[in-house]
Amino acid sequence: MSTLNRMGVVIAVVALLAMVWYGKEGYRAAITYEARTGEIATRMDAAGVAELRLKAFASFVTLGWVRNDAQVELTRLEKERSSAHASADRDAIGFGAAAATLLALFFLLSIRGFTVVVSLGALVALINGLVTPILLMIVHKQVEYLGDVVLSFESKGILGSISKLYAGDNITVALVLLVFSVLVPLLKTLSLLFVSVYESSPFATGVVRFFRHLGKWSMLDVFVVALLLVYLTSNQQDVSRAEAEIGLYFFLAYVLLSMVASLSADTMLRSKTGEA
Repeated sequence: MSTLNRMGVVIAVVALLAMVWYGKEGYRAAITYEARTGEIATRMDAAGVAELRLKAFASFVTLGWVRNDAQVELTRLEKERSSAHASADRDAIGFGAAAATLLALFFLLSIRGFTVVVSLGALVALINGLVTPILLMIVHKQVEYLGDVVLSFESKGILGSISKLYAGDNITVALVLLVFSVLVPLLKTLSLLFVSVYESSPFATGVVRFFRHLGKWSMLDVFVVALLLVYLTSNQQDVSRAEAEIGLYFFLAYVLLSMVASLSADTMLRSKTGEA
């Protein structure tokens, strides 16, 4: 193994560990953001807003003698939520930088080694994308005399959404999401790992040829996520605000890495068999 190749292997290991680390920290930040947003939403329902206004009035009338503890707690939750959001943004940037580093290893590793590390990166991104929340929704409206009142709050992840759709008797939609957002991506990533490790196997060429024939569906994963977002936000009269969470960026990183791994595996086997 050349010095350049050894350097590439070291960088690949560091980049993969960084993806695992930032994925774990991003998941924790997303869960914290979800929890704090949920607590704030609970405190901003009709009863909570009325209590907040009454305590604010009492504090004003008594010149601060009556402490507005509801506002103090709300401020604390807002700070923790903002901190979690900032952490998630940093983790998303770190995760993306580590994924980009894997792609840059094309110039340092052999085609086989590059296929292995990019496939492993795709697997890490897929797992994080499936378990981390991808969409946060808050339903709120203006209520006379109270102001902005939160009616409901919900945070969505791919696996959680599939479970909820199935429980709500939306079995067809749940199965479509399960197949094309979980099973097919997982099978594709594991197959690419198999191809890169056992390139001499008689099954390797068949696996890559299969995915080559499916090349026109290479953006299907993105399409499924888009359908999920549209489905979950279709009732525009109720959903007032929806925002993407870090899980969506993890899943999109998987899509990019898996596409590159597919092309790399295809090139590897073409060069081995002497195809044009």
